[in-house]
Amino acid sequence: MTETHIHPEFHRFLDREDKERLLSQKGVVLWLYGLSGSGKSTIANLVERKLHEGGRFTTILDGDNLRSGLNSNLGFSDDDRAENIRRNAEVARLFAQQGIVTIVSVITPRRELRALAREVVGEDFVEVFVKADYATCAERDPKGLYARAEAGEIKRFTGRDSGFEEPGSEVEVILDTNSHSAKACSEALLDYLLERSGI
Repeated sequence: MTETHIHPEFHRFLDREDKERLLSQKGVVLWLYGLSGSGKSTIANLVERKLHEGGRFTTILDGDNLRSGLNSNLGFSDDDRAENIRRNAEVARLFAQQGIVTIVSVITPRRELRALAREVVGEDFVEVFVKADYATCAERDPKGLYARAEAGEIKRFTGRDSGFEEPGSEVEVILDTNSHSAKACSEALLDYLLERSGI
């Protein structure tokens, strides 16, 4: 094993409970995932706005934003996808430990990637599947990605030539945007959060 001389600081003058007491809330990570165009970002923004209006301190970690900065050196190979998720989860964990309601919006196509995120974040992790089938997302196509994928301009496009695994019993919340509006889904997630954390 390589000696690193890195010593993570976990014992400080202010602990997590001090910060949560100041904020009057509990830190949590809401990990929203699903196909591109399923409604993840829309729901994340609706939930954040409602929480903000209620006096809660929140942040959104959006997959596209993270890939344009923190993860800009990563591609879409299996290894890079895993590293993308690991980094996102590490950042989310740090925010939750400060008492922040952290909303992550990332495709996270495979169950093993979601398991990795859950392992990194720990007990603060809430898995939220934003469910919409490929045809529905392709019809919405808010970023024009599906049209580009069909034209062969995007390789390894999730749901088309790179698979997407739906969750099993491990998922805490399923928001079906095939059948329900983004507003209704955001309200369902807020209800879950209220029941879980009293937020």
